[in-house]
Parts: sequence; C-alpha cells; structure tokens
Amino acid sequence: MKKAQILSANVLVTGDAMLDRYWFGDAERISPEAPVPVVRVVRSEERLGGAANVALNIAHVGARATLLSVVGEDAAGRRIEALLQKEGIEAALQFDPTLSTTEKLRVVARQQQMLRCDFESHPDAEALLHHLDLFNRHLEKADALVLSDYGKGGLTHITKMIECARAKGCPVLVDPKGDDYERYRGATVITPNRSELRQVVGAWKSEADLLERAQNLRAELDLQYLLLTRSEEGMTLFSDEGAMTVPAQAREVFDVSGAGDTVIAVLATLVAAGVPIPDAVATANRAGGIVVGKLGTASVTYEELFS
Repeated sequence: MKKAQILSANVLVTGDAMLDRYWFGDAERISPEAPVPVVRVVRSEERLGGAANVALNIAHVGARATLLSVVGEDAAGRRIEALLQKEGIEAALQFDPTLSTTEKLRVVARQQQMLRCDFESHPDAEALLHHLDLFNRHLEKADALVLSDYGKGGLTHITKMIECARAKGCPVLVDPKGDDYERYRGATVITPNRSELRQVVGAWKSEADLLERAQNLRAELDLQYLLLTRSEEGMTLFSDEGAMTVPAQAREVFDVSGAGDTVIAVLATLVAAGVPIPDAVATANRAGGIVVGKLGTASVTYEELFS
C-alpha cells in the first residue's frame, strides 16, 4: 500500500468521544478494610478513547482525520481537545456546559487491569442539533465516514447522517451498539463483535446458521457489508458474494481495549484511499492483532502495518 494514497485520504469520525485515564501501580497487599488489593499508584496517563481513539488510529496510519463530537465544558473535554490537537487531528468539538465528558478510569497493576470506573452523561438535544449542522459541512470534504456508537447519546441523528452520506456517495462505516440496528439502515458496513451481533440475531448453532442470520440482517437493513469481528476466530465479512473469513493474527493478547476502534479506523482509512472493503479487511484484521498485544487503549502505525 503506497503511503501517498493514505496521506491523501480524509476520514470524518463522529460519535461518542471520551477520555481514557490510567493509574498504574503495584498491588502487593490486601486492604485491612475489605478483601480487595491495595494499589499504590506510581504514574498516570490520559489517552483518547471512543470515537477519539478511532480518529487517533486514522491519524497514526497516516490519513487526515476529523473528529466531530459533543463533550462537556469541563477539564476532561478540554483535555480531549488538547490531545487531538497534539496528534494533528482536526477537532470539531461542541462544548455542552450541561454535559459531563465521558471518562473511563482504569487502575492497572502488574500489567493487569484491576478496576474500571466510568463517569458519563448524555448531551442535550440542542447541542446535538448544532452537531448535525457541523456534520453536513465536514462531510463535504470526507472520503469516508465513521460513526462510532458507544451508546452515550452522541449519535441521536445517526439515521439522518447515513442518509446525507449516501446522497454524497460517501462510504459509511458503523461500529454499532445495542440491539436496535434499524438506526444503521443503509450503511456501507457495520462491524459488530460476536456478543453485539448475538444481541440482534440471537445465538447461532453453526457456521451455516450464522451465515443465514447475518445475511438476513444485512438484506433487511440494506447493508452492503457486515463485518463480524470474532476475537480468536478472526473476522468474517458477509456480502453479496457470500462469507469470507480471515484468521486471527494476534500472537499474544494483553488487552482488548480499543481493538474495535483500531479495526474500523484502519478499514475506513483504506476505503477512503480507494481500497475495496474485501481487500481492506485483511489489513484491518492484522491491525487488530497488533493492537491487542499492547496495554490499554492503543493504536497502530503505517510502519507496523506495511513495513
């Protein structure tokens, strides 16, 4: 893959942005107050999470990334803005004073996650309506659109967004959440994992059963592709041509945090660069295998993928 193709690609990401915070330390004793480990924190990190992590992965692979999202008028929201600017990502953020920016705090000791605390609220309708106006302006220069749905309320107008992108001829890639997939109707590709797809189509008894359920869902929602991420079983792409499975490539799994972000980011980058989705899946699969070998919310680079 020539780097010039990727450098010229422009990907718009919208959805639920969040700040991932990490406290690293040692756990060498049990608390006298309760049967829980005591973690002595020695350092901390702040990383881009959710839709912001998708944009980060796109930028690290080499494409131009724009993040459109609603965050709180608070320290976490401003930190997300600063991290985006540091990474060369265009930050089209709306700051809502009534909203608390979503934060995920992970406590890690000896390379193991001990605890995660989530802080979140949902944006109000007024902020989201302005978000839609901005979306239409940024869509004009996008070669691909990623809708990163974490179920935090940032994609209330997702149906309208998909309609606008389709009218422009812009590929739409969706990382879905919840059991209402009707809202993703008309997308180019959705990328559920096994548990997410099972919520919608039910448990499958065999590969043949999975094929039937996935293809029925794809046809029902007018999707061009459905990419099922299957952890140690790799990925399966469902399309008009049938099913194509790519084996997993992870050598060692440390942390699956953000792996789905990496997969859809690399997939969108290659699609924006003009690569057909079936050909892009193998590279996205390799990217997922690389990122689960890293601790915490991480990303991959062009050199890791193509060198």
